Amino acid sequence: MNTASVRNYLAGLQDRIVEALEAFDGKPFRKDKWRRPEGGLGVARIIEDGAFFERGGVNYSHVAGTTLPASATAQRPELAGRRWEALGVSLVLHPRNPYCPTTHLNVRFFVAEKDGAEPVWWCGGGMDLTPYYPTVEDVVHFHRSCRQALDPFGKEVHPRFKKWCDDYFFLKHRNEPRGTGGIFFDDLNDGGFKRCFALTQSVGDAFVGAYLPICERRRDLPYGERERDFQAYRRGRYVEFNLVWDRGTLFGLQSGGRAEAILMSLPPLVKWRYDWHPAPGSPEEALYTDFLPPRDWI
Repeated sequence: MNTASVRNYLAGLQDRIVEALEAFDGKPFRKDKWRRPEGGLGVARIIEDGAFFERGGVNYSHVAGTTLPASATAQRPELAGRRWEALGVSLVLHPRNPYCPTTHLNVRFFVAEKDGAEPVWWCGGGMDLTPYYPTVEDVVHFHRSCRQALDPFGKEVHPRFKKWCDDYFFLKHRNEPRGTGGIFFDDLNDGGFKRCFALTQSVGDAFVGAYLPICERRRDLPYGERERDFQAYRRGRYVEFNLVWDRGTLFGLQSGGRAEAILMSLPPLVKWRYDWHPAPGSPEEALYTDFLPPRDWI
């Protein structure tokens, strides 16, 4: 296990992704460095009101502490009382054009140590797509990119991580998926550090090629108030998931992370309506009937 190699990879990944996004949008990302009083630091790279992205953030953090928050020990009570380190890159991108999907990527490494005991470590992460007016071509491209990133580690890995994503990014109180899925994994230490770290790197490295070609195809499609209105309504589901169900958000807030960096995942404009339903046969209804139900897209 080599924390330095993880740190170097994640810091470089943030730089490479931001460079690609800046070239695509044309506006530079703001860069904020911050320190956590309890231990650790982070770098937030944020864009707002860009030519393409209405809001986006690509964050790097390396934080540490002596006591784990409740969100970490709820499922792993044996970790209570251990000192810990958590490193990760997390991004969320909200394009302005409703025909371009919101997306999320996270890759992370965690280790908890105690004198006289073996370190407990794992990798986690994944990426997923949250479209508003999707096409089969785009969703298939995203899922195929996810599979290609995982195939070198065993043909059984992608189906497992795809289902994990479908199950995790699900709004239980709405009984509906957040989007069209992707891949998700956590607590990964099967096969040792070298294999798990290589898998995590493969996921991080695949993101730009999985996402930006979709945006390139759709960025110039015309849209009006109707499409923006539906986008704002569906963004509400994104907010609900991140604030109610997402373990990463809870861990960040409970561990004393920087709230501005954690909550950059929320879209700038959102709407909620009481008991709204899409018109039968409409493009908005197609999202619910043809795209949100989990399926094998490849």
